[in-house]
Amino acid sequence: MSNTSQSPIVKVGIADLNIVTPPQIIRTSGLGSCVGVILYDLPKKVAGLAHIMLPDSNHAKQKKFNKGKYADTAIESLLETLGNEYGVRTYSLKAKMAGGAQMFQFSSSNDVMRIGERNVEAVETILKKHKIPIVASDVGGNCGRTIDFDPKTGDLRIRTISKGETII
Repeated sequence: MSNTSQSPIVKVGIADLNIVTPPQIIRTSGLGSCVGVILYDLPKKVAGLAHIMLPDSNHAKQKKFNKGKYADTAIESLLETLGNEYGVRTYSLKAKMAGGAQMFQFSSSNDVMRIGERNVEAVETILKKHKIPIVASDVGGNCGRTIDFDPKTGDLRIRTISKGETII
């Protein structure tokens, strides 16, 4: 990966999404049970990242809600913007993802407590529906992650307190 100190970093907050082109690097921090999903087209050198908190918008109580918060609406929103504003075709996209940790130990096997796992499953299901291959992922476990993606190289750099830094 190129020296990120030379590249402008675009930060994506929790329940947010954004799109970058070189020389920008896109970053999100605080991925515990949340999932960071990157959709990218390497030949076009464009990438979108969503920091997903919850698997499904059908549980949203409000009529107007944050599309970046849910796996289904965040991925659809990225696809729409990549297509409409960057001319990216869905069939040319690849995906990488990280996060979905089980941050706390629960004695119950209650589904509600498996947010990380459910987020990962939701992202996988939606990407499969759109025939977008997941070429690399670092999910599960019990540690938080910070990720940086470089749309020029396709490298996803993952930093954790326990495992240090890896690139996938």
